[in-house]
Amino acid sequence: MSEKAEKNGKAGRLKAPAYTQNRELSWLQFNARVMEEAEDESVPLLERMKFLAIFTSNLDEFFMIRVGSLGDLAEMNKPPIDNKSGLTPAEQLQKIYAAVAPLYRRRDRIFSEVEKGLRAQGLWQVSHGDLTPEEHKFLRQYFKTMIEPVLSPQIVDTNHPFPHLEGKMLYVGVLLAKKKSEVLGLLPVPASLPPVVFLPGDQGRYLLMETVLYEYADHVFSMYDVLEKTVFCVTRNADIYLDDEPSDGDEDLRRKMEKLLKKRRRLAVVRLELTRPISDHFSAYFQGRLHIGSEQIFVSRKAPLRLEYAYSLGSRLPEERRAALSDPPFSPQRPSMLPPGKSLMAAAMERDILLSYPYESMEPFLQMIREASRDPNVVSIRITIYRLARKAKLVEYLCAAAENGKDVTVLIELRARFDEQNNIDWSERLEEAGCRIIYGFEDYKVHSKICLITRVDGGQTRYITQVGTGNYNEKTAELYTDVSLVTSSASIGADAAAFFSNMALADLEGSYSRLLVAPNSLKGPILKLMDEQIALGSRGRIFLKFNSLTDIDIIHKLCQASQAGVQVRMIVRGICCLLPGVPGYTDNVTVKSIVGRFLEHSRIYVFGQGENEKMYISSADLMTRNTVRRVEVACPIDSPQVRARLREILDLMWADTVKARLLRGDGCYDKLNRTDEPLCAQERLMELALERAQAAAQAEAAPAPVQESGWRRFLRRLLNQ
Repeated sequence: MSEKAEKNGKAGRLKAPAYTQNRELSWLQFNARVMEEAEDESVPLLERMKFLAIFTSNLDEFFMIRVGSLGDLAEMNKPPIDNKSGLTPAEQLQKIYAAVAPLYRRRDRIFSEVEKGLRAQGLWQVSHGDLTPEEHKFLRQYFKTMIEPVLSPQIVDTNHPFPHLEGKMLYVGVLLAKKKSEVLGLLPVPASLPPVVFLPGDQGRYLLMETVLYEYADHVFSMYDVLEKTVFCVTRNADIYLDDEPSDGDEDLRRKMEKLLKKRRRLAVVRLELTRPISDHFSAYFQGRLHIGSEQIFVSRKAPLRLEYAYSLGSRLPEERRAALSDPPFSPQRPSMLPPGKSLMAAAMERDILLSYPYESMEPFLQMIREASRDPNVVSIRITIYRLARKAKLVEYLCAAAENGKDVTVLIELRARFDEQNNIDWSERLEEAGCRIIYGFEDYKVHSKICLITRVDGGQTRYITQVGTGNYNEKTAELYTDVSLVTSSASIGADAAAFFSNMALADLEGSYSRLLVAPNSLKGPILKLMDEQIALGSRGRIFLKFNSLTDIDIIHKLCQASQAGVQVRMIVRGICCLLPGVPGYTDNVTVKSIVGRFLEHSRIYVFGQGENEKMYISSADLMTRNTVRRVEVACPIDSPQVRARLREILDLMWADTVKARLLRGDGCYDKLNRTDEPLCAQERLMELALERAQAAAQAEAAPAPVQESGWRRFLRRLLNQ
């Protein structure tokens, strides 16, 4: 091997830049930041449990998608090298396993702390040994009448093959002995059973269902000797591609996706989780059957393997006590930019309107679609859909529009990960109602959030365009922070009309005058906007808010901007492959991350300052998958009022001293120094929404000034002469 090849690695890999980090390790740091909220004693106890549940579901999805895809890449003859860290897929996997193991121990510690706090409040997860004689009696009867009839135990031996294990389904695994031979006993935890068994009485004492089955496994397999047992679940690779499923040529995308979803269930195991340590002998058995290494086995000694029950745990408590252990209730308010007594459609015909979720309600947008479905002047509604709620009024209103004779086109993305079946179901419902359904492109996901209403009134065509950063999901609109612009701008409407025409023709090369549209015309314009700031040197300003940064070209450009003296501020919720504050490279880059009550989801791009400021909202994160492999839309903000409102959001986020964390040059996060008056941006935005809604309600309720008739004015003038 030459000296140069030795320096660059076995594959002749290039040295990674000093100011970048690996995507997967950055994500793990972010998820650790989520768990930090569960660790924070200022967060109410039930909310801390929910953050543990969020951390757990995040980690599950990470293994299903990211670890799964890296495993596939590692099997390639020439595996690709990560251009941000210089690591092979196999090397990334080893670093991931090493980084994940401490997170399990940390979760166990935090879970124990939260459980202790909840116990003092009347919610007590008990073990089998904690039960009173009366509770033992109750549990035996409950097991006999409610659990045992729905159990499906099985053994694995020469006559009973090892079964397919469902991903993330809980099992009790039992190593059994009979006549000097060993067999495996499997006891699946039925999905039909509740996750928690509450014990009789007023106290909130409960057992997890898997704990009950663990204790009764000896009874189920009573004809054997139980050598050891544990509760476990497997995580399977869920990273599927359309190319993996052969097509007969005439098959539409919906049917192809349905086949692929069935295939996902049987992909390779990427992780084994246990609730108790097992012997090397038992471990070797699992490794052989599941084709995994010991580094893929993780033990969660305190925290359950599934934590979905955390969201309903407080339901057993009296309302007053539950409220004390939860965040104060908040309901999205009427949008402050929407004049009282006006519909969103009518208001948008006069000026641009910004909706800010979840501080403001999504309902006015839904009512706009409903109004459009009935408006005789509306001729068409066109919309892109990525994720919908399980129950969606939006679908009802779109169906009603089609049934009322409107031309309704819905571009629905069937590959919205883990929402595929939901989108398939909705697409069938929309199609039955007479909507025109488009599935997008095989090689490009359609992730844009854009809706176009076309009105013809008096021979004049007018557009009402909505462009947002979040999905048309009525449930997540109360949980995710997003912004949505509604405008009657002719130029933006013309671009939106061109966009939908291009989508219908499978044309990704279309040109637009105002909108930035990936994959063809978003990344290039963004780089150009950054170049404009670079030309200004120290007078240049870049302020970006989004969820993740992985695009290497944008990373290099941000480094170049910093080196030119441009002040770069970024609010990045999750992955950030650019390391700030690296001497000589990113000295002028500052990155903050905010994790709070709501999931930060809005994407806002700002270039320049003062009169020369250019501002956009977008559906796109600055990831390669968004800029190169998806259909995304970014919309310019023209209205001074809307720009001021977006600037208010950004400035509050940047000033946050409670939930914000500062990204260090080593990829870790630091708390900010608390001031005498700590600021939580999300709390302040809730307060502002309430204050503005109350002010609008008071103004609407105030008696209108009495309008003096013309005759009365005439008499008054006569009398005053």
